[in-house]
Amino acid sequence: MTSIKQNGVELVQFPLTNCETGGATADGDTTVAQDVNVLALVKGKERYVFLYNEENRAETQRLLARFATNPELSFTWYDAAVLSQKIRQESQMQAREKQKENLSKQRYS
Repeated sequence: MTSIKQNGVELVQFPLTNCETGGATADGDTTVAQDVNVLALVKGKERYVFLYNEENRAETQRLLARFATNPELSFTWYDAAVLSQKIRQESQMQAREKQKENLSKQRYS
């Protein structure tokens, strides 16, 4: 877990690399397991929690922009920018880990 406090706002990131979605469907087929990322923003009494995987990363970033444009929320463009940066960083880190994993598999094949 990573926690950053800045200007009275706490950003909490829970990288759940061991948490996987998936399972068996009604017809018995198994679904592909995917990593789920959790990004949370604690802002006063409000809590913003975003669950996303690599497939819906872009959609999650668009959602951040929609939240920033909503005048009923205290979620700002600054919040959207910080969370978008965290999403990009997580994506880059996962890509590097996957690349290392693939290199290891090639060496031992």
